[in-house]
Amino acid sequence: MKYFVLFGPPGAGKGTQAGAMVERYNLCHLSTGELLRAEIAAGTPLGLQAKSLIEAGNLVPDSVVEGMIEAKFRDTKGVDGFLLDGFPRTIAQAQALDSMLSKSSESVTGCVSIMIPDSLIQERIAHRANIEGRADDARPEVVENRIRTYHAKTEPLIDFYRKADKYYEIDGTGTIEEVRKRIFTAMDKL
Repeated sequence: MKYFVLFGPPGAGKGTQAGAMVERYNLCHLSTGELLRAEIAAGTPLGLQAKSLIEAGNLVPDSVVEGMIEAKFRDTKGVDGFLLDGFPRTIAQAQALDSMLSKSSESVTGCVSIMIPDSLIQERIAHRANIEGRADDARPEVVENRIRTYHAKTEPLIDFYRKADKYYEIDGTGTIEEVRKRIFTAMDKL
C-alpha cells in the first residue's frame, strides 16, 4: 500500500491536481477539508465545532482529524494507496501518522509538495472563493491568518520529510498540465 502526503500552501492547486493523481495511481483521496465540510453540511456536533474554528481561520484539533483518517485507512478497500490532502499539517500530526501506519508495518511513501509564492496564494484563494462560494475563503483577514498559520505550523513539515528522504518539491506555477506533468514525473519514481 502506498501513502502519499499532498502538501503545499492554501491555493497551491492540491485539489485541482488530486483527481488526476488518484486516477493515475488508483489512490483513495483523503481530503481533510472535504471530510470536515461533509460533517459541517450534516450539522454533526463535530461539524459545528469545526465550522466555528474554520471560519476564524484556525485548525481543527488533531485528535478529530486523526480519528477520521484512521477510520478511512481501515474501511477503504480496492485501492493501491491513499493520497492525504490537508493531513498532516504539523509535526505532531506527521508523527501520529507514522505511528498509525507503523501499526500495520506501513510508512509514508512520499510527500509531494506543490509550492507557490504568498502573492499567488492570495490571488488563487480569492479566485476560488468567488467561483466556489466558499465564505471561509472570502474575507482577507481569514486568508492572511491561513497564510500565517501555514508558515508557522505547516512549513516545518518540509524538514521533517526531507530528513526522512521522502520530500518531493513541485513547482506549482504554470499551467495545470505543466504542474501535473511535474507531479507525475516525481510520483512515477516512487
